[in-house]
Amino acid sequence: MKALKPKVSIIGAGNVGSTFAFSLMTSGLAREIVMIDSNEKKAGGECMDLSHGLSFSPPAKIYAAGFEGCAESDVVVITAGARQKPGQTRVDLVQANVEIFKQMIPRIVQAAPEAILLVVTNPVDILTYITLKISGLSAGKVMGSGTVLDSSRFRYLISEHCDVDPRNIHAYIIGEHGDTELPVWSNASIGGMKIRRFCPKCRNFDNCGREKELAELFEEVRTSAYKIIDAKGSTYYAVALALVRIITAVLRDENSILPVSTLIDDYCGVKDVCLSLPSVVNRKGVERFLRLDLSEEEEKLFRRSAAAMKDILKNVKF
Repeated sequence: MKALKPKVSIIGAGNVGSTFAFSLMTSGLAREIVMIDSNEKKAGGECMDLSHGLSFSPPAKIYAAGFEGCAESDVVVITAGARQKPGQTRVDLVQANVEIFKQMIPRIVQAAPEAILLVVTNPVDILTYITLKISGLSAGKVMGSGTVLDSSRFRYLISEHCDVDPRNIHAYIIGEHGDTELPVWSNASIGGMKIRRFCPKCRNFDNCGREKELAELFEEVRTSAYKIIDAKGSTYYAVALALVRIITAVLRDENSILPVSTLIDDYCGVKDVCLSLPSVVNRKGVERFLRLDLSEEEEKLFRRSAAAMKDILKNVKF
């Protein structure tokens, strides 16, 4: 039977996968949503629960399947993997998840060779690179969720600090989705104004724009996930919305600029590693990444982030 289009397959029916499925269903972006999980009973239960709400949402077909269910998918979103525990860094997860991906990626590609693969599982930059190498797909067809969520957190905190709608803030977190990520303050703007020019106009006039204040704001971004995991076990609401945003850019061929994790080829002296940079995302996947004019310090931090990922990859068997 021919697939309904657009079709999105979700690998993993845990908190992130199921919350994303709900968000995707209510968005109306996909006509066919498939959930695939090693726990077939759970995947089936999630799909049943979602399907019972279809009279309140746009039309869609939602069901559980094996990897063969990926066939004719436009996008396959990979959320499956070992779960991050309180106090555990993302990179601690790496080898366990690599072993899972070694079994999973060939089966996905066999079923859906034309699909775009969106990796969400942490550590996302390492696993995006692993997926690219195992799959044999072109670089543009494999991306990670990267720092799309981190950048959203960044904009939210700036918006709270400056009392401005976060949708009017252009500011990015780049590099690793994790401990070595970095804020691009040199390019951050609000309503077309550089943030350091705008900040004196906000309510926190006396302190706003000082380096200490900005450093504290970024530290809140960097540690947000750890705080949420400590409080409730895992993060899933905001990341689900971030994934819907990425899927929207792909399925609607938007040419949107999103800081997804993608293969870096010779930028700031960095190559052959997946990291996040603002990138043009459309129906082809990642068309290109933007070569930002970074400050000297930002370039240094970006290279440090790349070096940290390469150090991990040296010890990964795939």
